Amino acid sequence: MSKTNALFHVVINTYCRRMTIPEEHKRELYKYIFGIIRQKNCELIRMNGIGNHIHMLINLHPTVAPANLMQNIKQSSSIWLKSNGNYPRFEGWGREYFAFSLAQQDSGSLVNYIVNQEAHHRGHSFEDEISEICKREAIEWNDNALT
Repeated sequence: MSKTNALFHVVINTYCRRMTIPEEHKRELYKYIFGIIRQKNCELIRMNGIGNHIHMLINLHPTVAPANLMQNIKQSSSIWLKSNGNYPRFEGWGREYFAFSLAQQDSGSLVNYIVNQEAHHRGHSFEDEISEICKREAIEWNDNALT
């Protein structure tokens, strides 16, 4: 059997980056997304975020393309969120997502970063955060991509 280690830091944001995921119900959403990831034979290492975006560290199964997994997560969770009364302001996910590969030795610091999202965002906006990540990863930043 083939063995792979395909770690990805993935970030998705809500439509127009609006704060539509209530803090008191975000764990329900995370459980739902975890089920999708597990169903695709991928491993969720850590997930957290705030009301307008989610960070995930995922080890992709070798048969799963990042684009297909993200399409499945966003489509399925959007339907679920809109039908669930705990998310009355949710309008949808942004068009795009951000995915960055990383080495195993970098996963520990990323896990800590994801765990501490609430504290991180007391002083940084999502726009500043994703701009910094894109600059570090040498990906062109386009603020319009976040709608």
